[in-house]
Amino acid sequence: MKVLTVLTSHDELGDTGRKTGFWLEELAAPYYRFKDAGIDLVLASPKGGRPPLDPKSNEPASQTDDTRRFEADPEAMAALASTVRLDSVSADDFDAVFYPGGHGPLWDLAEDATSVRLIESTLRAGKPLALVCHAPGVLRHAVNEDGTPLVRGKKVTGFTNSEEEGVQLTEVVPFLVEDELTRLGGDYSKGDDWAPYVLRDGLLITGQNPASSGPAADVLIASVTGADESDAAGA
Repeated sequence: MKVLTVLTSHDELGDTGRKTGFWLEELAAPYYRFKDAGIDLVLASPKGGRPPLDPKSNEPASQTDDTRRFEADPEAMAALASTVRLDSVSADDFDAVFYPGGHGPLWDLAEDATSVRLIESTLRAGKPLALVCHAPGVLRHAVNEDGTPLVRGKKVTGFTNSEEEGVQLTEVVPFLVEDELTRLGGDYSKGDDWAPYVLRDGLLITGQNPASSGPAADVLIASVTGADESDAAGA
């Protein structure tokens, strides 16, 4: 069994002069869920190579057992240092696709035609797709075969407006995930800020925030293996 994990290559937080990238917990927690389930992982990013880490995700307040395990794991760090280029992979070669968040995806993956094609082809091939935190925003240009927005009428979640306000980036990001999913006709809902909240609508799995990344990976694993998703949802 093989899962493709798609990370951002974008490292600039708008015009603030600050750095961004992917959020470490949103890679580390799913990484070990997949590894512990015996799933092979391939990491990809638009530019390939080492993707940028959001420095705030590695501050003490944001660290978790999974992030510390990841950074002390030579195999994991080697995989991160050598992500393959996104345009070199095909949905045909994987059983599922997972998108970690961080603010970076709002700038590059949300507008990346290769990413859009990957999302569309994954779902059309009957394979599950999971996206967490800011990553559900990369669905904004994906469409169904009839040209309608992919998220229209689907139960979805993602980083909330109030969570964005909490990190004081409402005026910095190119769009707000909650607003965009709602604008596109998604059946958007959310849990408490910073608490795990995961939705599954058919093959589409979305998680609200960093704490949702591990539970979202569990639901994805259940989708691929055919296990009972209520057991997988955990938190």
